[in-house]
Amino acid sequence: MSDQSGLRVSDADRDQAATDLRDHYAAGRITSDELSERLDRVYAAQTTAELDDLRTDLPDLRPVRRSDPRRLLARRRLYQDAGGMVMLDVGCVGVWAASGAHGGFWPVWVILVSALRIGRDGWRLFGPAGELETPATGPAGAAANPDDHRRLRRELHDARHAARASAALTRRRRR
Repeated sequence: MSDQSGLRVSDADRDQAATDLRDHYAAGRITSDELSERLDRVYAAQTTAELDDLRTDLPDLRPVRRSDPRRLLARRRLYQDAGGMVMLDVGCVGVWAASGAHGGFWPVWVILVSALRIGRDGWRLFGPAGELETPATGPAGAAANPDDHRRLRRELHDARHAARASAALTRRRRR
């Protein structure tokens, strides 16, 4: 990797550094005299090394994004399912081709069902109200207690099962 400490900074970089210093001042990490001295040095800075020197004794304000292990497992499961569906689709196309490719391209129906299934599973896992987002965990957090997570998943499963049973009963009554 190349050393980027000698790169020249833009006005936007200086403004970001100044904003960071003001946030550190608001948090009480530096005094008003230090803030004014560092701001003068920020606006006089020419390289990234000069800006970095002004922030070496201060913590980074930008949050570190951590990946959710449940999301990684769900993504891996989705990839495995998609791989299985692709193998099935390729196999159907191979059978169609080996049988002389007569008539219409019937594997299109298998491919369509496979695509719908993968799309549905992806939407359930990663959509706006995906299964990874439960009321107790929030959009990207993990449940504090694994038993709570299991209980919430079970409640979600039971609610879905009850909704399906109710819909089936309603359909039977209409007949």
